[in-house]
Amino acid sequence: MPKVRVHNVTISLDGFAAGVNQRLDAPFGDGVGWGDELHSWFVSATEDAAAGKTGIDVDYFVRGDQNIGATIMGRNMFGPQRGPWQDESWKGWWGDNPPYHHDVFVHTHHLRPTLEMAGGTTFHFTDEPLETVLQRAFDAAGGKDVRIGGGAAVIRQYLRAGLIDELHLVIAPMLIGRGERLLDNLGDGIDGYRVSELVGSPTVTHAMLVRR
Repeated sequence: MPKVRVHNVTISLDGFAAGVNQRLDAPFGDGVGWGDELHSWFVSATEDAAAGKTGIDVDYFVRGDQNIGATIMGRNMFGPQRGPWQDESWKGWWGDNPPYHHDVFVHTHHLRPTLEMAGGTTFHFTDEPLETVLQRAFDAAGGKDVRIGGGAAVIRQYLRAGLIDELHLVIAPMLIGRGERLLDNLGDGIDGYRVSELVGSPTVTHAMLVRR
């Protein structure tokens, strides 16, 4: 049976997935840059996987793309804009050929037309309920799993609703101090999960949460 999965989501030791003031020139907020302590493991794993290397970080990174047929993300992950679209020139962080190569459903209060990109990625912008979007994603996935790509707010919503089957959490050895926490205010939603894997690499700790 197809699953709902989250992979390669990195948080600091004090639980933050991003700092404050996320924007175009600082996508992860003040003091948190791509390739720094929070995401350096991911950058290295991406390069090592492309070079055919193996290792703990590479193995977890690769698992994140296996058997994924559709992705769900939030507006904040798609781009830095907030509120109504000033124009529709922004097409994501990933260039003309995003790395998804399948249908991607973007949660937003401000709709825009479906965006078809090179390589088979199509962004669908929706304000529908979680369950409706998830069903659309399963239909698009054609029997494969659906990935919740982020950011933190969207992952929290799906966790609260008990809709995630597997959550791969990466804990980086750094402190951010303020910003957006991944696992805050989950209420009873977190009761349905247990830690099935806890593996340390030289750079980070990987934890896998699954349904009880």
